[in-house]
Amino acid sequence: MESSIVEAIREIRHEEADPASIAPIGGGSINACFRVSATSSELFVKVNHAERYPFMFEREIAGLDLLRAESSFLVPKPYGISYQGDHAVLVMECLAKGISSEATDQRFAAALAAMHLQTHSQFGLEDDNFIGSLPQWNDPMEGWTDFFISQRLDPMLEKAVDGGLMDKNDIALFERLYSSLEDHFHEEPPALLHGDLWAGNYMVAQGGQPALFDPAVYYGHRYMDLGMMQLFGGFHPHVFEGYHAHYPLDTNWREGAEVANLYPLLVHVNLFGSSYVQQVRSTLLRFT
Repeated sequence: MESSIVEAIREIRHEEADPASIAPIGGGSINACFRVSATSSELFVKVNHAERYPFMFEREIAGLDLLRAESSFLVPKPYGISYQGDHAVLVMECLAKGISSEATDQRFAAALAAMHLQTHSQFGLEDDNFIGSLPQWNDPMEGWTDFFISQRLDPMLEKAVDGGLMDKNDIALFERLYSSLEDHFHEEPPALLHGDLWAGNYMVAQGGQPALFDPAVYYGHRYMDLGMMQLFGGFHPHVFEGYHAHYPLDTNWREGAEVANLYPLLVHVNLFGSSYVQQVRSTLLRFT
């Protein structure tokens, strides 16, 4: 893998990298990640299996470019992709870490609200992409609940049932939920979403700038981002208070965010197995 990284940096950046400088970074479950010192720059490099995840890095670059163009977040610049044998290698800008504080939380809240105010005529995106290692369907639609059912919940539920992780009783619960979905989502225009906004895909960069990476972007209901921020923790309550000051939230938004989290929970069922099934069922029982 080291030789693939060295060659990819030579091809994309026209720089040399000492294999001894390639430092693995943990935390990813799909890609192998590295920090690399090249001739004149520090780089962040991701490597995966080219045939197993076709076009994953191309979709990631498209998402990063959209966030860079339409938000005030610091987003790492992608330099390019190189295919080295079985390896797909994505070479990116490496962001330096800064120090978190209440002030940086407020900057994050303001930037997220501004990003969610970036809108589109329809929910979805012109191209499909990925959530984790799973395909994410983005066929544009005018109504949020139709999009949420057909492009988010149904594909993941079908995969979970086909894999023996969920059953016909779960299908019946989802069908009951579908009849009342509009009660849980305040009607709003499509918002530009990160799409996979847990704390591991956010950092405070040098100078206190809020930075986002590893996106699964599309235009959707903003409860999707806000829900995931709560699902696994890592965001202080004053982040949500600051967000509300910039883009006010409906009084029942937390319930809507919990319903929105059925999607990432189903994703986790399909990626990591049955340990997440009970959480899906508990949410369904609460709202049906």
